[in-house]
Order: sequence, then structure tokens, then C-alpha cells
Amino acid sequence: MPTQPWPLLVFARTPNPGQVKTRLIAELGAQGASELHCQLVTRALQRACGSRGARVQLWVAGDPLEAFVQHCARRFDVPVFEQRGDDLGQRMAGAFESASRQMNPKAPGCILIGTDCPAQTTDDLEQAAHALQGHDVVLQPAEDGGYVLVGLRRPQPKLFEAISWGSSRVAQETLSRAKSLRLSFHLLRTLPDLDSADDLKRARANGWID
Repeated sequence: MPTQPWPLLVFARTPNPGQVKTRLIAELGAQGASELHCQLVTRALQRACGSRGARVQLWVAGDPLEAFVQHCARRFDVPVFEQRGDDLGQRMAGAFESASRQMNPKAPGCILIGTDCPAQTTDDLEQAAHALQGHDVVLQPAEDGGYVLVGLRRPQPKLFEAISWGSSRVAQETLSRAKSLRLSFHLLRTLPDLDSADDLKRARANGWID
């Protein structure tokens, strides 16, 4: 394991009913989908804060002073930052740049996760930190073609350019960008995320959510 603390960024959205987990509103209702989102954010913060060496930051799309966000900040004793940028790539690139400026020079790098993968474990996060000691990029692919974790030894804003965000090609396009930028990369195990009614049933059956 790395001997120096490493930044672990949790990317989340404020839980506005009707604006989160929209594909599950038919199944759960707008309020129920919002409550599920809150549970996923909470679980992501739990595993992040349980990872050895991690210095966790919560990055939100929305109002950083929103009540649930502030509750999480107090409960987990983590700083909150606002995501900025026109698309997901710009927001992630900006967060990596900001976190890296504060990072110990001897840290292995910086890791970013979302909140839609309750199957992810602290072991996945610690493996990512370990892998950054020997690679420029670490990626944990999702079954739908995206990814649920990205780690960088140092900021790589060009890695997030020209990506079809929201498509099934995100992970493959990101790996192609890494190759074109001559960045070494390591892949963690592929995991399911939680977006659809079938995903919800699977997560409940496996005990990943309540």
C-alpha cells in the first residue's frame, strides 16, 4: 500500500427529486428515487472513508450548501467542493487539478469515484491506489461501457477530451485516449452500476443496498 495519504474524490449530485435516478422514477417515484440516491451517496462515502490512506473529498453537482450535502460533510468529516465545467470531463479534470495542487508530492496520485456502484468495495479503492504506484491511469470499467473509478498519477486534462459522455463507449474511448497520450494504464475488475429497475433488483438481491 502507498505510504503517503492520497486524495479520494467522491463525485455526487444534490438529491433533488425528479432530477436524480430518473430511470427509476417509474419504479420508485421521484421521492423514492431521491432517497435511493442519498443511500448510494452515503454508501460511497462509507467505503471511501474506510479506505486506508484515503483523504476523502465530496464534490457535488449542485448547491454545496444543500441540507443532505452538509449532513454528509458533518457525518463523514469531509470537505465539500462544487463541480465546475460544461460537461463531466471538464468537471473531473478540474477536480483532479484542484486536488493534485494540495496533494503530498509522494502520494501515488488521485482517485475519483461516482456513487452509482454499490458493488464497489474498499478493496477496489485500495487496489487502485496501489496500482497508481506503477501506472499513469487506473480505470474500473462498468458493465454498461462506462467506468466507476478513474485514478491519475497526475492531472491529465486531455484524457477527458472528445469522450461520448453517457454512451456505452466511455471506457473504451478513455483507454484509446490514454494510449494516444502514451499513458500507461491498469484496469480493475468490471462492476455493475445501478441505473435501471433490473439493476435495482440485482443490488437488493446481493445486499449492496437496503
